[in-house]
Amino acid sequence: MIGSCLCYLLLPAARLCRVLSDAFFTCRKNALLAKSSSPQVEGGFAMAPRGLDQEEREGLLHQWREEGASRLPTSVNEGPPLEKGLASGSLALLMASPEEQRDAASEDKWSNVQLSDLRATETLEEPFSDLAGMPGEEQLEGVDGTVWTAVPMQAGPQFADCAVLPVGTLATERWGEDPAVVAWSIAPESVPEEEAPVWPFEGLGQLQPPPVEIPYHEILWREWEDLSVQPDPQGLDSGEAPQFQFTVMSYNILAQDLVQQSSELYLHCHPDILNWNYRFSNLVQEFQHWDPDILCLQEVQEDHYWGQLEPTLRMMGFTCFYKRRTGYKTDGCAVCYKHTRFQLLCVSPVEYFRPGLELLNRDNVGLILLLQPLIPESLGQITVGPLCVANTHVLYNPRRGDVKLAQVAILLAEVDKVARLADGSYCPIILCGDLNSVPDSPLYNFIRSGQLQYQGMPAWKVSGQEDFSHQLYQRKLLTPLWPSSLGITDSCQYITPCHSKRAERRKYDRDFLLHFRFCDSACQRPVGLVLIEGVTDARPERPVGWSQSVPEADIPDPEPFFPRSSGTIQHSLNLTSVYSHFLPQQGRPEVTTMPLGLGATVDYIFFSAEPCENGHRASRRLYRDGALKLLGRLSLLSEDVLWAANGLPNPFCSSDHLCLLASFGMEVTAP
Repeated sequence: MIGSCLCYLLLPAARLCRVLSDAFFTCRKNALLAKSSSPQVEGGFAMAPRGLDQEEREGLLHQWREEGASRLPTSVNEGPPLEKGLASGSLALLMASPEEQRDAASEDKWSNVQLSDLRATETLEEPFSDLAGMPGEEQLEGVDGTVWTAVPMQAGPQFADCAVLPVGTLATERWGEDPAVVAWSIAPESVPEEEAPVWPFEGLGQLQPPPVEIPYHEILWREWEDLSVQPDPQGLDSGEAPQFQFTVMSYNILAQDLVQQSSELYLHCHPDILNWNYRFSNLVQEFQHWDPDILCLQEVQEDHYWGQLEPTLRMMGFTCFYKRRTGYKTDGCAVCYKHTRFQLLCVSPVEYFRPGLELLNRDNVGLILLLQPLIPESLGQITVGPLCVANTHVLYNPRRGDVKLAQVAILLAEVDKVARLADGSYCPIILCGDLNSVPDSPLYNFIRSGQLQYQGMPAWKVSGQEDFSHQLYQRKLLTPLWPSSLGITDSCQYITPCHSKRAERRKYDRDFLLHFRFCDSACQRPVGLVLIEGVTDARPERPVGWSQSVPEADIPDPEPFFPRSSGTIQHSLNLTSVYSHFLPQQGRPEVTTMPLGLGATVDYIFFSAEPCENGHRASRRLYRDGALKLLGRLSLLSEDVLWAANGLPNPFCSSDHLCLLASFGMEVTAP
């Protein structure tokens, strides 16, 4: 961070007003020059000011001459040579090119001796108090009765792109020569201290220095929210057995190819902070700092994954799996886990592209891992059930909510298959990803509540990203949402394959079929039956007291069938969100990304929980901790906080998304 430059006005009172007048004209000129510059980023990644062309410089010079030339001294007697140098230097540099301005700035520096004298002067409580009574000079007091001696000026971000004028002195001796950070001064060249009387005057006590920019790490400070139960003196949670604790991070790291393809989205960023080598270093630092046990990444570019990311994560103790998007896409999803904490049971890549289906002609993918937690041998004979981790990146297009619902249905069907246990229940599930849907949208509510009535719903309304209600033509969701050839029911489960239909019939044993030998259908003679003596002339008679032991309503269908679509889809995974999507202390919604400067939440971590009575909120199920307990989470930020840091990406966060981090605990049981 560039420090403040102290500029001291050490002039007689008779000349001070003229110097201040010229100084304010200089400030006004600098402000005009700064209007053509783009927003700057403070620090080593700040954007250098863009120079003006010759026509603009001539126009500004003409305006400056008309407004301020009459106030400049016209002869040697009217002003000292020092002030003439001030004006002539300003005019010369105004007409100079940006390269010449930077050269002039590098030549106009204070010596080390002068800087040390200024630092010594700052420590005095009443500087130059012994000069207040010099003969022939008039002493003026400030508003508060103290003698005004100097005005410190700080180089804030609002002056970061002002042109450098020779009327001031840059403190580059101390802070280094960074052409992207420019400070300006209204003081003339330094005068020896013994020849510079101080002439205090009223009015300038109201000139306050611009505020110093807050460092990024302070603006983007994220707190860890502890949601676990306070442990007792023995270190156990509420007297229960110890838990297997682990952390999960979900992060859209912004593929470099997408940065280049959509460069218009990142015009607010300096090219240096968009460089992949810089961003990769920042991302690795985040991984090392938060040290998650499971890492779910989206927008992972394939060549960067195999060349840099996977080797680096492997050195950090991760075992990684990657699924590239189908077609010609160059990015995909990755799931990585610490091999000292988990053991892989199975991996299931998911492709949403289906040839011949217009609804599923997009190249998005997902990745599902079934992991077995590893318990240290020192804990004895205890076990932990498996954990299902799913990661995906759903289609972005806000108008195609039908495609997003179909993609999510495929993912949930695959999770249902991987996470289902032998007894029909599910192991704990964690679903991460960029769903490109906002909280309380129909797609979000479908995942969280387990049911969605979609028939007739506008497709744009599914994700809630944008409002297209003003458009005349609106694609609407029809029944059924996807064709039966997809092989997925409206309950987001795979249909039994056709080759098992015949085997399904052989499940009826002899004893089961004997229950129907005296039923109504069996005791009726069919019409047109050929009479054969001893064969078809016999008629079964019900035994006395016989009753049908199996109600006809309970007779299973011998062949599986597609349930009739009623315009409703559902699932039975019982998922809820780690985040509440609202900052109660600030009264603002949480933000995970900022496309085009507008904050939104599209990234989520869902996890398994037990549903409970929802009281008065009929539209959303409430949940309590089940086999998987939420212990803590990393807080998100609001839109105004990200605005203060120049949006996303910035020198501190190297993606256009924020990372999500949560801590969980799994029940540990005895064998």
